[in-house]
Amino acid sequence: MKALLLENIHPVAVETLERHGFEVELRAASMSEEELVAALPGISLLGIRSNTTITPRVLDAAEDLLAIGCFCIGTNQVDLVAAAARGVAVFNAPYSNTRSVVELVIGEIIALARRLPEKTQKMHAGVWDKSAKGSHEIRGRTLGIVGYGNIGTQLSNVAEGLGLRVIFYDTADRLAHGNARRMRSLDDLLAEADVVTLHVDGRPGNAGFFGDEQFRKMKPRSLFINAARGMVVDDVALRGHILSGHIAGAALDVFPVEPKAQGDEFESVLRGLDNVILTPHVGGSTQEAQEEIGWFVAGKLAGFALEGRTELSVDLPAVQAPQLVSGTRVGYLHVNVPGVLADVNRLLAEHGVNVTGQYLATRGEQGYVVTDTPEELPAGTLAKLESSPHTVWVRSWHA
Repeated sequence: MKALLLENIHPVAVETLERHGFEVELRAASMSEEELVAALPGISLLGIRSNTTITPRVLDAAEDLLAIGCFCIGTNQVDLVAAAARGVAVFNAPYSNTRSVVELVIGEIIALARRLPEKTQKMHAGVWDKSAKGSHEIRGRTLGIVGYGNIGTQLSNVAEGLGLRVIFYDTADRLAHGNARRMRSLDDLLAEADVVTLHVDGRPGNAGFFGDEQFRKMKPRSLFINAARGMVVDDVALRGHILSGHIAGAALDVFPVEPKAQGDEFESVLRGLDNVILTPHVGGSTQEAQEEIGWFVAGKLAGFALEGRTELSVDLPAVQAPQLVSGTRVGYLHVNVPGVLADVNRLLAEHGVNVTGQYLATRGEQGYVVTDTPEELPAGTLAKLESSPHTVWVRSWHA
């Protein structure tokens, strides 16, 4: 089977897939829809990062595609509904680069508070400006975290260790870490925070979530950081508030439109502004994080393609089956209607198949059952399952 990995995915992913018997092609850039349509026939596994968009048209052209690996946290670049409908599993790395993003944000908070971007620019220009004007310690300041998930909570813990007071806002019911305080509303957080940092996901409802109205509600001379998604923030509104002096500094790692390949020109209304840090979507781009992501996602792709395991899939029912060490495994993805499992077991019993393990999960309109047997199935068993009107796909694997 063949795997195609795009966007400079870490070589450990190539090593992992090749060790499992895959033929791997690694490319540095992302691909357009047209390029994907042309490239995906014959490809079993596709690895992408945030700059490659998977549309229904791409999925229709990818007749051999079994699974997609998002070698990053986000999956909003993939049409998950369309992928699930076609039985294509999608995996991501929800935890692997958490620490890297947190360390970047902490560094940006300190750099903005000390106005280091201006200091280093002047030094490179030959100007010695030894002044404390506008430079502050972060100790005792209030950090407002919007989105208290994996990254937000770890940031909360590290920030407290540096002497920051932490408040947070999340639409979900999250447990406060350490001395962090939950705020009842976003407005309450904005009124109190000296630094506001965004860590929300890329669901469509979050598009344009933070704009002129929210910037107006921030404290005068406060700092703003976006390490979440580019489409969440109105960068034009942010520019206006920086120029007016209401916002004292900002750091952004994500943008509404990002270049597709290394070396392409980057355009933003925030270029050239004082005390603004712009980084090219590198929050999770440390060697440690990328190696961990490469190993983790490649392992999930191989586990699905070779053993039918779907744990941590973001679109198919998540079945955590054990490693296949002997016998035969059958994976059956089906429409989630009553009686399917009973039909499967009745069919196996009719053919004298002994079941040594069975694992089932449902998600929305689909169900997935994995069945382990000590021997190969009799001829015609899989064909009968495939003929069911409830079948999405049936696959078997042998140890």
